[in-house]
Formats: sequence, structure tokens, C-alpha cells
Amino acid sequence: MAETNKKASILVVDDVPNTVEVLQRNLLAAGYTVFTASSVPQAIQIMEATPIDLVITDWKMPRVSGLDLVRHIRANCRDTEVIMVTGYPSIGGAVEAVKTGAEEYLPKPFTDEELLAAVRRAMEKLRVRRFGTAQTLPASTRPYGLIGESAPMQEVFRVISKAATSSATILISGESGTGKELVARAIHYSSQRSAAAFVPVNCGGIPEGLLESELFGYMKGAFTGALESRAGFFQTADGGTIFLDEISETSLTMQVKLLRVLQDQEVYMVGSTRGRQVDVRVLASTNKSLPDLIKKGLFREDLFFRLNVIAIQLPPLRERGDDILLLAHHFARKFAGKVGKPPPQFSDEVMRILKTGYHWPGNVRELENLIHRLVVMCDGDTIDVPDLPEPLRFSIGYQQDLTRPLAVVEAEYIRQVLASVGGNRTRAAEILRIDRKTLREKLKNAEIQAAR
Repeated sequence: MAETNKKASILVVDDVPNTVEVLQRNLLAAGYTVFTASSVPQAIQIMEATPIDLVITDWKMPRVSGLDLVRHIRANCRDTEVIMVTGYPSIGGAVEAVKTGAEEYLPKPFTDEELLAAVRRAMEKLRVRRFGTAQTLPASTRPYGLIGESAPMQEVFRVISKAATSSATILISGESGTGKELVARAIHYSSQRSAAAFVPVNCGGIPEGLLESELFGYMKGAFTGALESRAGFFQTADGGTIFLDEISETSLTMQVKLLRVLQDQEVYMVGSTRGRQVDVRVLASTNKSLPDLIKKGLFREDLFFRLNVIAIQLPPLRERGDDILLLAHHFARKFAGKVGKPPPQFSDEVMRILKTGYHWPGNVRELENLIHRLVVMCDGDTIDVPDLPEPLRFSIGYQQDLTRPLAVVEAEYIRQVLASVGGNRTRAAEILRIDRKTLREKLKNAEIQAAR
């Protein structure tokens, strides 16, 4: 916050010198850059010469009032916020000030804390609005083609830059939808192997009986239907990178074979007794805790250590703060361009909900799908609260009730996750990290709770 304060410029407009002096002193002490004016014409001259982030203006002033200044700002300075201060407070006055364009209405007398709180709220609204008006993202927010300026993502970028200079095996962990494959691609295309192939393999999407032949290839006659020899993914990735997505889904038998490849850089095609050397960098990902699976006997500890030479933990979207807004506007521009529409804007309330009003169980993938739907379905040029799906609309004004039983809270969260994935129980079970049978039982219990 201190860094933001130093960059923020505030113009104080009041015809009472003592008031100006008090406001200036408090704002300077908080780290803001402060300009002052004793009249509206003087304020306009300052704004024409200097970019101003926030104007704090008195209402009642000689000749030209603070409301006239607010109208001028709204007509000419879209990138400036306004706080209206008055010694004649009334409900009608507050309504008129807000309708004219003031973000805050501050009646005198007010405390230093009330002033600074109002300034912080106004500056936060300005910062959020600037996300919406930016046409392109600065290069610093999208290294390797990834988008993010939050501290967790900056740490991810730091590890990527280090990892790209080596050939060490990497384990990328994170919830579903956080962008593990994008990180893997960033590492490959930033490395010396970028001219060779990047081969992604969805370990959970290939039946166990076919996975070995898909990974390592097979010899002619190795099994019924093997009419000719065929190379596997490891041979295809020779000289490049193979990405084993959701490696936790592999069987213990397959894990032994993968361990041998990592140790010896040698693959055995199905039906062959001779190994073949391959020069492949292995990146793997998981949305489950491999140490927990090791304790349950479902994952080999020696393979885990082989994979976990460099570890990258991707943060869930809900912990990425303003990255949510960056991503929302990026996806809006992307999908609007595909359908030939101008990118829509987001109302302040929608942006608040996207950033703080929803848990995002599906992470970046869920946000991308949501923005795609909004761009296609929204008829106007601004996306507002009624355009949002139910799970997000119901988050408005939500106050956490700490008296509710755990079963009720769990049932509500399960319903939200189901709604976020369109009722797909397999996908919901994956996000909740439970199996489908457990999900069915919990849904049955949720129905019982609702009937009580």
C-alpha cells in the first residue's frame, strides 16, 4: 500500500485555508503527493497541467461549486476519482453528489481515519477501473505468455527462469485449472530444447492397458493388431521435452517403468528385449498430494524423488488477487476478437465479485469459460451483475454465518462446485478430490439436510 500511496496524486479543493492545511498534512503523512486549490477554476488549471488520481473537493464554494467541478471531471477526466466533502450533510445531497459522479460523500466533521479510509476506497476503485480501460497488458505481467503480477505468480516466474537453464526433472503441482501445462510449455520453449518437440501426455486420459505402448511404442506382432512397429511418445520427444500430465493417475506397475526411464534414459518398446536410448527432459504434473499417495501405498516414493528435483507449486486463482482482473480482461479481449465484437467492460460490482466474491474451484479454466460465455451471451457493451451465473450472483452481499453446521456448509460448497462445472459429477469429484461414490453419498446427505 505504501508504494501505491507514493505514486498517487491527490488534489484538495477548498476555499477555507485551515481545512486545506489539515487535509494536506494528513495526506502527506500517509505518503500521497498532494496539490491544493482554493477554487474550482484554479483546480481545473492544475488538472490541465498535472495528472491527478483523486480530487477531494468541498461542495459549497464561491461562484463555482464542487458539484460543477465533479461534472467537469466526469466529462473530461475519466481516469480521476472524486470525494465530495461538505459541512451541510443531507441524504439528498449525498444522492446528488453520487449521481453527479463523486465516488465518496464525506460529511464534516470527519476523523483522520475516516478520511484515509475514504481515500483508500476511492484509490482501489480507480485501480480496478484502470484494469478495465487498459487495452493491452504490459510485458511484465505476461512473461512466457503467462499472465500475472501477484507475488505467488512472480515466484513461479522466478522458478521457471531458473528451471529453463537446466535439464533437471520438474514436478508441477496445483489444483485443476491452474495452468500446469502452460508452465510446462513455458519451461520447454525457454530452454535449449525449444527447437525440438514438446509432447504432452494426459496419463489419466489413456486406458491403463494402452499407456505403456503409447509411451514407449511397440514392435510389430507384439500384440493382436500390431501390424507394424510404432514409436511412442518418448521417442517422439527425443531431444525435446515430454510432459506427463496427472502422473498420479498411473499404476504402480507403470511407475516402475517410468522410474527406469528416468534412471537410464532408456525405453523398452512393447515386444522388444532391447532398450533404446532417448534424450528426453521429463516434466510431470499432479493435482493431488503425492506424499499423501505415498503414505497410502498408491505412489512410489523413489519415483517421487526422481520427479521432484525442481518443484513448482501453482497458486489457486482465489489467492492471486488482481491477477483475476487481468485474466478477465485478457479473456474478454480474446473471445470478443473471435466473434468480431468490441471487448466488453465490466461494472465495478462485477469486478468486485470476480476478485473477492467467489471461491473459483475451477481456477483459471473456470474463469476463462465464464468470460467466454459472457462475451457470447451479453448483448450490451458492459457486463453487469444480472449477466453473471447464479453461483456468482448469489455471492453478492454474502455474510458468513459461523453458526451453521459443518454438514450444511459442506453441502452448499458441493452444490457451488457442481454448478461451476455444469453438473458434471466426474469433474466436480476431481475438484473436490474425492471419488464419485463419495460424491454421491455427500449429495444424498445434502438432500437430507435440505429436507430438514
